Amino acid sequence: MRTYSSKFLASLVAFILTLLAFGIALLAHYFGENILVITISTVAFSVAAYFSILYIIKKYIIDRIRPLYNTIRDLPLSGKKMEEKIDSNSLLLNVKNEVEEWAKTQLKEIERLKELEKYRKDFVGNVSHELKTPIFNIQGYVLTLLEGGLEDPKINKLYLKRTEKSIDRMVSIVEDLESITKLESGELQLNMTRFDIVKTVEEVIEMEHWQASESQITVQIINKPDRPIYVRADKKRILEVITNLIVNGVKYGKQNGYVNISFHDLEDNIIVEVADNGIGIEKKDLRRIFERFFRVDKSRSREQGGTGLGLSIVKHIIEAHNQSINVRSVLDQGTTFNFTLEKQK
Repeated sequence: MRTYSSKFLASLVAFILTLLAFGIALLAHYFGENILVITISTVAFSVAAYFSILYIIKKYIIDRIRPLYNTIRDLPLSGKKMEEKIDSNSLLLNVKNEVEEWAKTQLKEIERLKELEKYRKDFVGNVSHELKTPIFNIQGYVLTLLEGGLEDPKINKLYLKRTEKSIDRMVSIVEDLESITKLESGELQLNMTRFDIVKTVEEVIEMEHWQASESQITVQIINKPDRPIYVRADKKRILEVITNLIVNGVKYGKQNGYVNISFHDLEDNIIVEVADNGIGIEKKDLRRIFERFFRVDKSRSREQGGTGLGLSIVKHIIEAHNQSINVRSVLDQGTTFNFTLEKQK
């Protein structure tokens, strides 16, 4: 865009008017008028025209554009400061550029809001879907008991236990959602301490031993170090991470399979790896594995009581420690998760 200053525009218009006036003066001289008077009048007319046009441009164009420009840039300037900040020579070009930049920013913001709206709808839909199953189950069990099942000893205890299981599932979903919300908002403060990560993994293996045995899956550390490996992290949260990964390996494992945990030294950090030889994950699903409520095998997950939030929580916890988590998998061969933690002497 080619731009002109207000002074240049005034000069150009004044020059055109001067030429016109000079032409009229020549005609007047032709008819016998005094040439000196005509020349002085023409010059006076030109000067008056120049300043008049300059005033008009400034009053009705520049001074009206400046507030718009000021609003766009959100600059609290006025008077002399405004004049120092904005040179009228490039004002129109600046306005054009600023408006275009503002429009681009607004388009990006609109796209971001659309993404957030889609995310909100998906999230609400997922939460509703996850809560709907235990709610309907509880409703069915309670109605059966009220309609006479309460008097039947073969039914009442069984249905009360099933009701309790559905309530536990609802509580688990709500607690997981609360954890994610706190982690994302930064409300959840990490309690950083020094502890032995090897011993922590052994504690989780002991806790999950019964479930693993029932599924006929071996859970073990395959390269147990001779000495403790101390890390600096929130022990409670890292315990949650390891539990989620091991339980995930058992849940999606094959009969007589394994979940192997190993440690790899990276100078300042330690890599904790959890690998299984289970059903694996398709390549197209790997990028979504840490999304809320995403399930590789939906029917199997719900049957075993998973909320679909475990891996999302794991990712948030690790990232809250300023560390990283990765996954690799081959369908029908198994899945490996690994994450890093800061070592502590």
